[in-house]
Amino acid sequence: MNTLVAAFLSGSTLESRMKNCLFVSMLFVAACAGGGRISYVSPSDAFQKGMVYYESGRYTRAAEYFRGVFDFGRAHEWADEAQLQLARALRMNQEYITAASEYTRFMEFFRTDPRVPDAEYERAMTYYEQSPRIELDQTSTRRGIEAFNLYIQRFPAHDSVEAAVRRVAELRQKLAEKQFYNARLYERRGLYEAAALSYELTFDKFPDTPLADDALMGAIRSYIRFSDQSVEQRQAERLQKAIDHFDRMAQIFPESDLIGSARRLAAEASGRLDQLVSDESSL
Repeated sequence: MNTLVAAFLSGSTLESRMKNCLFVSMLFVAACAGGGRISYVSPSDAFQKGMVYYESGRYTRAAEYFRGVFDFGRAHEWADEAQLQLARALRMNQEYITAASEYTRFMEFFRTDPRVPDAEYERAMTYYEQSPRIELDQTSTRRGIEAFNLYIQRFPAHDSVEAAVRRVAELRQKLAEKQFYNARLYERRGLYEAAALSYELTFDKFPDTPLADDALMGAIRSYIRFSDQSVEQRQAERLQKAIDHFDRMAQIFPESDLIGSARRLAAEASGRLDQLVSDESSL
């Protein structure tokens, strides 16, 4: 290599030397690329090299070796190990969608493996770890809830069930926050009908979350404001909905910090409703 480089750099003209330097650069790039290739002589060799990279935190390279195990088929003794470690390497590398698929593949190909419950839980964790901020689409959050619930149903005595229950509660809280966030957004924009319906949906779908009483409070507030935007013939109906939501709140959350404010709003709605009824009777 050194002899070849020296020969090409010995050109007499500036143009030839520049061409020779370009050629030498290409040689070095090719040499570096060749150094990045992986090699293995058996499934055990590929798996063991993959584990070395996995344990050193080089998950992309580890995944390459784990995939290399399958060059020798899927019926040998290293196939199950490689499949599970491939899924784990992808998860550690934050390639969550692909990792979930590889966990599923492990559970389908090796149904009797004692690590299937672990794989089921870890697959659910890939959705948990994908779950985004509440402002964004919550598809991964919903899939995480489904996956954890499936794991709990299939393996109720497994070691990670308690952790899965906590994860489900966390993800449900996030969905409640998302729905509540949407309701607040409608309310700030003066879209009180949409706000009231969204607050109702927050309570109806997530009555066991800390936002349940806030949602009822928001529904009371929004129905009163919605009545202001309504034609006179529909105002009484919307004021009554505000009162009904207060009655529900007082029954379910009598100790809520919001109950005092809610009672004042309900009194306002009741007074306005009485006035409407009085006006109608005087006609």
